[in-house]
Amino acid sequence: MVNEKKLLNDANSYFLDKEFDKAMFIYAQLSSIFKYNKEYPIYALFCDIANDDENKALSLFDYFTVAKDKDIDEAIAYVHNVIDAYDGDIDKMMDMLKDLTTSTVDSLDAIKYDDFKTLIESRGSFRVAFEDIMFSTKVAIDSKDDFFDFVTKLIENDFNTTAYSYLEGFNEYFAYDSKIEELYKMLEEKKIATSHK
Repeated sequence: MVNEKKLLNDANSYFLDKEFDKAMFIYAQLSSIFKYNKEYPIYALFCDIANDDENKALSLFDYFTVAKDKDIDEAIAYVHNVIDAYDGDIDKMMDMLKDLTTSTVDSLDAIKYDDFKTLIESRGSFRVAFEDIMFSTKVAIDSKDDFFDFVTKLIENDFNTTAYSYLEGFNEYFAYDSKIEELYKMLEEKKIATSHK
């Protein structure tokens, strides 16, 4: 008998380790065995996207793993909209941009962390504010405290893959900082907790 949960955990682990071909193989198996599950083909799609743009695939994965628990149909629709927009559907891209707050549209490439904190206040939560910008905007961080605060909030809100990316990107600057070790430990604890759900 197929252990569906174990297969999914294995596939997700491969995906997060950037072994996209192995992950794709398992997601394809799951899609084939559990034909009525809407989730598995989406994960396979992320593997396909990763061949062109790893960061986009990892961000979508992060978003989807959180959003699907609230409303899977809405999460799937959002993923398809993002993919269509990036594939050159200008109308969809413009609609998505209209949904973003004015402060993020003003600066699509980067938003200062102070401006992002203002966005959090106006949107009511870190999660909602970050979902608004995660596919279009980078958060520009220019202090160590802001960096640690931002990554901590990413982890607390289950944007674990994105948190890893930021940690890896800044690791050389803060390599010997004990706070970096704490953040990695937080991520590992989250990973263990998630795999035992």
